[in-house]
Amino acid sequence: MNTIKEPAKFALRPYQAQLKADIYSAWTRCRFVLAVLPTGGGKTITFADIIHDHEGAVCAIAHRQELVSQISLALARDGIRHKIIGPKDVVKLCVNVHMMELGRSYYDPNATVAVAGVNTIVSRKKKLANWGKTVTLWVQDECHHVLKENLWGKASALFPNAKGLGVTATPLRADGKGLGSESDGIFNELVEGPEMRWLINEGFLTDYRIFAPPSNFERPDDVGASGDFSRTSMASAVQKSRVMGDVVEHYLRLASGKLGVTFVPDVATAELVASQFNDRGVPAAVVHAKTPTAERFRILRSFKNRELMQLVNVDLFGEGFDLPAIEVVSFARPTESYGLFVQQFGRVLRLLAGKEWAIIIDHVGNVLRHGLPDSPRAWSLLGRNKKQSKQEDMIPVKACPECTSVYERFHKACPFCGFQSLPMSRSSPSAVDGDLEEMDAALLAQLRGDIAKVDQTLEDYRLALAARRVPLIGQMGHVNRLAAQQAGQAALREQIALWAGHQRALSRADSESYRRFFFKFGIDVMSAQALKTTDAQLLQEKIVKDIDSLVNTA
Repeated sequence: MNTIKEPAKFALRPYQAQLKADIYSAWTRCRFVLAVLPTGGGKTITFADIIHDHEGAVCAIAHRQELVSQISLALARDGIRHKIIGPKDVVKLCVNVHMMELGRSYYDPNATVAVAGVNTIVSRKKKLANWGKTVTLWVQDECHHVLKENLWGKASALFPNAKGLGVTATPLRADGKGLGSESDGIFNELVEGPEMRWLINEGFLTDYRIFAPPSNFERPDDVGASGDFSRTSMASAVQKSRVMGDVVEHYLRLASGKLGVTFVPDVATAELVASQFNDRGVPAAVVHAKTPTAERFRILRSFKNRELMQLVNVDLFGEGFDLPAIEVVSFARPTESYGLFVQQFGRVLRLLAGKEWAIIIDHVGNVLRHGLPDSPRAWSLLGRNKKQSKQEDMIPVKACPECTSVYERFHKACPFCGFQSLPMSRSSPSAVDGDLEEMDAALLAQLRGDIAKVDQTLEDYRLALAARRVPLIGQMGHVNRLAAQQAGQAALREQIALWAGHQRALSRADSESYRRFFFKFGIDVMSAQALKTTDAQLLQEKIVKDIDSLVNTA
């Protein structure tokens, strides 16, 4: 059997080509590679190009059956003839999609490249065993699902002679399990493409505006083993609030006439919200996992043609789904999963002619919970400790009470309308977000006093201990500890000064820098200068790491 491949239909963008090269490099060191690229960055295009170049049998695995046609179309666009391992109706659907999009079919039951749904190949593993031994490359989209013992891990085990590639925008799981072979997963090495903010700045994704209108919505508290809320609790919380009415009202206020997708927790809520949109003159339709495939394609075509302006969906467009470019997303489905949040957010960042901003309207506190999706993240194949913060150095966000825009809290005033909230108290660092310019005189005097204790001479300290009748051996121990603390503080303060210099080089005001420091490192600049030796060393290491990231992204 031979797969007939036409010349590649397109050239990868430079950053996609670099990611492809990094994947090949990682394969020289290990067998299973996980590649990270933000939603909208072109993960499918990149792995389709890798499949195009591969000499040998390949299986591309979709994590949901309805996404088989998307991978099939991606391969067809790159001129790759392939077979479909799935029910007859899925094969027929793929052929029809090829015909509609490309005017010809790339389906070939004798091809060495295959596309399959994960459920199908696992359920047919005995029948496919001999073929599986011939496969020398497997690719799994949305690979954050893949663990050693689950369905996706069992799918990869069907190919004992193959190297593997997993791709995802968010290599983490809500349940905290790790994707690495030394943890709960199978991957040996992680390679990363550019971050979301770089893609936005370079014009590959659309920049965004977030709005969080006032709401009486209360987030559920029943996070289960999956790491997210149950569908029942989400639906109940939404129904008890005024969210369903707010969705239509604020869409009309902020994004009237724009193509939108609304995320809701269940079908009943979706039908009610769609009805409210239609009653207000906004053509809307409901789509969910059980919507018949032909009907779903008809709805998406109508949406792309702007015959429908709103798609109200239930867990369908969250990950992997190749949604047409849209202009606005409304969150009416809360989630504790950072990965799902970023996947849903990313739906609106794809480029579209005439779109100045991607608009996000958050009615359920997802942005306030998770922060901005383009904040830098340190990805790892290791699992997350249950006691560990999901993102310790994430700068929190706030919603402006005047214009409802969302922005990072290092801003003193709303960068969109200029409204400034005055702190209710100035007597603690947390009350003013670590901003030294906002602290009252008594607090500043207290912090200066704490620093003075660290900076006193060793002899003055010894004399003070002697005056308190501390035994000589005790004096020596205390003095030695102060000397060590001073040495640690000298190294820490040098790094604080370097960090501040980088902030000034970025033209950031001191007030903003104080706030950034507080949120990044969990302590204000003055309190940091009174830390004990061990804590000072830990903070110094964090600052050095952050300076390195500033230099590398400059």
